[in-house]
Amino acid sequence: MGIVRIIKDSEFNTYWKNSPPPEKDETTNTVVNEIIAAVRSEGDRAVRRYASRFEKAVPDNFEVPPEAAKAAWENLKSAEPKLASSLEFAADNIKRFGELQKEQFKDFEAEIAPGLFTGQRVIPIERAAIYVPAGRFPLISSALMGLVPAAVAGVREKILVSPPGEAGLPDQRILAAAYLAGADRIFAIGGAQAIAALALGTETIPQVDLIAGPGNKYVAAAKRLLFGEVGIDFVAGPTDVLIITDTAAELTGTDKTTTAEEAANIIAVDMLAQAEHDPDARARVLVPDRAMAEFIEKALEKRLALLPTAETARSSLEAGGLIVIYESKNEATSIANEIAPEHLELQISTPKEWIPGFKNYGSLFIGSPAAEALGDYSAGINHTLPTSGSARFTGGLSVRNFLKTVTSLRCTSGTGYVEALTAAETIARAEGLAGHAESAVIRNRSE
Repeated sequence: MGIVRIIKDSEFNTYWKNSPPPEKDETTNTVVNEIIAAVRSEGDRAVRRYASRFEKAVPDNFEVPPEAAKAAWENLKSAEPKLASSLEFAADNIKRFGELQKEQFKDFEAEIAPGLFTGQRVIPIERAAIYVPAGRFPLISSALMGLVPAAVAGVREKILVSPPGEAGLPDQRILAAAYLAGADRIFAIGGAQAIAALALGTETIPQVDLIAGPGNKYVAAAKRLLFGEVGIDFVAGPTDVLIITDTAAELTGTDKTTTAEEAANIIAVDMLAQAEHDPDARARVLVPDRAMAEFIEKALEKRLALLPTAETARSSLEAGGLIVIYESKNEATSIANEIAPEHLELQISTPKEWIPGFKNYGSLFIGSPAAEALGDYSAGINHTLPTSGSARFTGGLSVRNFLKTVTSLRCTSGTGYVEALTAAETIARAEGLAGHAESAVIRNRSE
């Protein structure tokens, strides 16, 4: 058996049924419930206690001085100008994409029947927190992916939280990105205690309306358990990618057509880009024949030998790497919709012909040039996406998450108004709610 499992499409359903998502870790839930209860009753004192257990440092003040973020940005521009300009480029693209998204949300009022005026207003939330993890890899880009859409939405107060390093401050490059993206306040806290503090409020940490951003299993559990007391984007699990290819994939937008071996090499690179995140990350591919599957296997082994993050990537591929050999376009599409991947790459010669069939994915990458890494960093779309099959019912983080769509009703005399009152009375009596019925009747009598 190679580094990844190879199966036929006829075997997929059995494989998938026997590979359910991980069960909820009750030990994690127990720990997180304890942390939430402590923060609820003790505030900052509890945050400090858990920070001393789980973090590298406990700063004297959780809030980072604004000048520290500004200094981090100035230092980055001086020490790593290429990274600084890359972050500026990415932030500008994220902003442009966010502005296009925001245009889709409009205020309106319309008379839908004589005398019935219905409307909506789109209102930004008041205070949002963006969580940026800094464990195995400090996710500098996540600061941009959360703060920039929040700014475009018009959030009044944008807060970034990230675990402190040994010096008591978040990673300097995360601080720099936070400054660039317009964070109003920054806090050096991490883990479930950070989520609890933001959801509940403490003496020094403000209660927020929404928490967004990725995190480890404790952060995810805290978001899930506190949802309802605070808004969240969604509960994220391990990252994943599904790549669909044919034997020789045309590089869309160029004049070049790859050989099967060349296509396999590109696919292997993208699989490893996912696998290096975490041993629980999942990289899967749909291919038209066994020859292509074997080309990919060989490319994976060759590239793993040169990859600095090979240990993590190999663990991921051995645990859940998968290549499925499909017999038809319909079968491949069906498998993709069943998996509902976070990232769906179409490294195929005619990708546009396939697109209408896909219903469940976080973000779609069309053609070989559309590297998923561009979505992760610099092309403008968001990298905070639904995982573990949740793309069946939700999309990724966007301007929409920071906006509330609220509705209104205004009534004047008219046939539509009278008919609505009569219908309301009838439905209310059917439900046995006499007070509701009378509320409609008293108005109907005056018409």
